[in-house]
Amino acid sequence: MMRLLVHVEGETEESFVNEVLRDHLSAFGYASISARIVGNARQRDRRGGIRPWPAVRRDILRHLKDDRHCIATTMVDFYALPQSGERAWPGRAAAAKVSATKKSAIVIDALAADIAAAMGDDFDPSRFVPFVVMHEFEALLFSDCEAFGKGIARVDLIAQFQAIRNQFPSPEEINDSPLTAPSKRVEALVAGYQKPLLGTLAALEIGLPKIRSACPDFNGWLLRLEALGTAVAHGLNSQ
Repeated sequence: MMRLLVHVEGETEESFVNEVLRDHLSAFGYASISARIVGNARQRDRRGGIRPWPAVRRDILRHLKDDRHCIATTMVDFYALPQSGERAWPGRAAAAKVSATKKSAIVIDALAADIAAAMGDDFDPSRFVPFVVMHEFEALLFSDCEAFGKGIARVDLIAQFQAIRNQFPSPEEINDSPLTAPSKRVEALVAGYQKPLLGTLAALEIGLPKIRSACPDFNGWLLRLEALGTAVAHGLNSQ
């Protein structure tokens, strides 16, 4: 059976995969679902944060080559992805010049093309499903501001969360300025915001259905993973 490996940028996304996504996606035929923080995991003090694309690329290529029964995906924040120099992620600079609804697709297509080219002509491109969170993980929590407040035991902030949410067509369009990115807005309201713990608690309170309903890019990613798992499971069962 096919295994799903989610390359994530930090402990928050790792926890989200393990606590929220794993049980859901297991129902679609994957033998295992695991998260891996990209970069040098042995250097614990450097874990988390946005890694240069060459380092992430090496991780992804190694896993795709070493495990031919693996589907690899990514869950990294669009916000602060390196745009220039040796650290740059494919498509990120070009994405900065287009409207919010088109940014994700540009980066995702560029990442997919880069990995496919490196893997060679015999590579099945469906084995790599890149995804970038628009604009970062905290945006997903604005899918249900009441549940967000309840999940982190700050019901007094529900109205302020909702006021932020109401400024944008979708949570994924909350912008990525250094002052107004989703996490910066949350940190300004929640002193000592502990992203891995509180982010996961909020996501569990909100639930996947509401996040999917409010966040079309996120929903599209899950639909692809669900379809791949189902297709592989069906193919094995029909043999």
